[in-house]
Amino acid sequence: MLTIGLTGKTGAGKSTVALYLKEKGCYIIDGDVIARQITEKGSDTLPQLQASFGEDILDENGELIRKRLAERAFASPQKTALLNSITHPAIKKRCEAEIEKAKKEGYTVSVIDAAALLESNCKELCEKFVVVSAPEEIRLERILSRDGITHEQATTRIKAQKDDEYYFSQADIIIRNYPPYDKDDNRYKELEELIG
Repeated sequence: MLTIGLTGKTGAGKSTVALYLKEKGCYIIDGDVIARQITEKGSDTLPQLQASFGEDILDENGELIRKRLAERAFASPQKTALLNSITHPAIKKRCEAEIEKAKKEGYTVSVIDAAALLESNCKELCEKFVVVSAPEEIRLERILSRDGITHEQATTRIKAQKDDEYYFSQADIIIRNYPPYDKDDNRYKELEELIG
């Protein structure tokens, strides 16, 4: 089974490409969903996050206050690296289990959709990489409308990520997911060839 890594900067439009791949019969492993699962109440990951980012990242019910964690984790490259060192091993374990599930269910292509894929140890699970790209102003607009956060928080999140060249240098295929689109747009052609 072919495992594709789908990545790109926050707000680039990975979800649009993931939906396209799902419609083409690929098994989608959503990194955001897995990241939420490994930080659910009672998970092994939460105590480690509290020790690194403060006891008050949990509410009175023991649930993670995601915005508070994000503010602290994306405040510097060092803090982001610390977050990743805690969460990535647990995420990889879940991804491996999902790939096995896809194989058992007869899928020929699985796709790991994750923003921090290239920085994570999940990278080792992928044979090909698809990077989704969009200019910063478009990504900022998408993040603001999608996540309900402030302009400052969205900008901090964007600045915490590596530059375009980092992503492009590791891509097998680059999808530029932003207007203008025209009738001869072949941006998904290579992707169709890749998944067969």
